Amino acid sequence: MEYLNIALLTVSDTRNFDTDKSGDYLAQQITQASHQLNAREIVIDDIYKIRAVLSKWIADEDIKVVIITGGTGFYGRDSTPEAVEPLFDKVMPGFGELFRMVSFEEIGSSTIQSRALGGLANNTAIFCLPGSTGACKTAWTKIIKEQLTLSFKPCNFVKLLNTGIH
Repeated sequence: MEYLNIALLTVSDTRNFDTDKSGDYLAQQITQASHQLNAREIVIDDIYKIRAVLSKWIADEDIKVVIITGGTGFYGRDSTPEAVEPLFDKVMPGFGELFRMVSFEEIGSSTIQSRALGGLANNTAIFCLPGSTGACKTAWTKIIKEQLTLSFKPCNFVKLLNTGIH
């Protein structure tokens, strides 16, 4: 199976489905890449609400990837990393490092305020992105899209996630 079942979570105290441009962008890219968007939700920036939704998706054997947008900064209630990281079986340090590297080309040193991160939980890849549409475009086009493409070499997540072999 080449396509992956993906769930999309927006973490925001202010966005709804009418104003979630980053979520809309990612949903469109997921389907254009021939993946299946299995679930999409918006929750307020609350550690336990984030974990509740994420835990449900991690436990769902059909969902292979979760993309979270929002709550990765340093402001006020930003708490996505604190909510998500304890759920990881394996941390993917290279995702955050690479995101900040490619983001630096676009926004300079402001990228140090991004706490983008990734990891695996119960054979589910999880990518936590900033809430800006620009950051979502950067992460999707320069990192995630390739990693969710079976033909991308030398390695990608498709075979790993569809077979459950780590």
